[in-house]
Amino acid sequence: MRTLRTAFLLCAALAVAVSASAQATVTAADLTRLESTAAEIDRQVGTLRTSDPTLATEVEASLADLRDEITYLRVKMRKEGAVTRDEYGSLRDQLETLRVRAAGQKVSAQPAIGPPEMRGGGTVGVGTEFDVRLQSSLSSATAKPEQRFEATTLLDYESGGKIIVPAGSLVRGFVSSVNAAGNLDRRGSLTLSFDEIRIDSTNYRLRASVIEALDGDVTRDATRIGAGAAVGAIIGGLLGGGKGALLGVLVGGGGTIAATEGSDVNLPTGTVLRIRLDQALEVAVPR
Repeated sequence: MRTLRTAFLLCAALAVAVSASAQATVTAADLTRLESTAAEIDRQVGTLRTSDPTLATEVEASLADLRDEITYLRVKMRKEGAVTRDEYGSLRDQLETLRVRAAGQKVSAQPAIGPPEMRGGGTVGVGTEFDVRLQSSLSSATAKPEQRFEATTLLDYESGGKIIVPAGSLVRGFVSSVNAAGNLDRRGSLTLSFDEIRIDSTNYRLRASVIEALDGDVTRDATRIGAGAAVGAIIGGLLGGGKGALLGVLVGGGGTIAATEGSDVNLPTGTVLRIRLDQALEVAVPR
């Protein structure tokens, strides 16, 4: 029995030692690596500014905040002699996410541009609808006002036999309001606004709001079945015209997406949002 108790105490001591090692304080070399990553992102911003000035400005602002965090950790290490691995890991992950954004690795589907003779400029009128696929998840439980998000168009938009907006064009937006599910209001909600679309290498201002939220897997199947038919028409048949039926949400005026039950709104990556233009979009003729 004494042998077993001794072994137990030794194991416990070893576990404490391992735990302490796992929570080992960060070294100055670790912080130097963070600074190197920040410098790399800064160089990427210079390149990004020529192709996507709006995104470059966003990345630059986020980088300034993260550099302040690096400075804070430097000061904390000097004054307190220690920085935890959790603090370091969180900042490292944020920098890596920003590095990927600065590299322009955002769109999984590239525009189906087609032959030059099929491309053209023109006006996309108010009320025109696009189906766009979310590139990241959104939830009323965690989203913040002004949080940015991105989506890509599913189909070419054609007018007069010319492709005005090719499939795979990047659409950007932000969370204009959010309410998490709580004790008083048990239904969460999100209001999404769209303010920019990138066609080829040109950014255009966009004003559009959500009118439907559709299951991404179903729209993938519908696209394969469609063979040139509009995704909207196919989905309308599959869902019986019910807006947001598969996601357990209802879309109201102004693009507000509300949960149908006492829960938060959860839009996973790949969710398809049908958006409607609130202002005409003028697209230049490709050069």
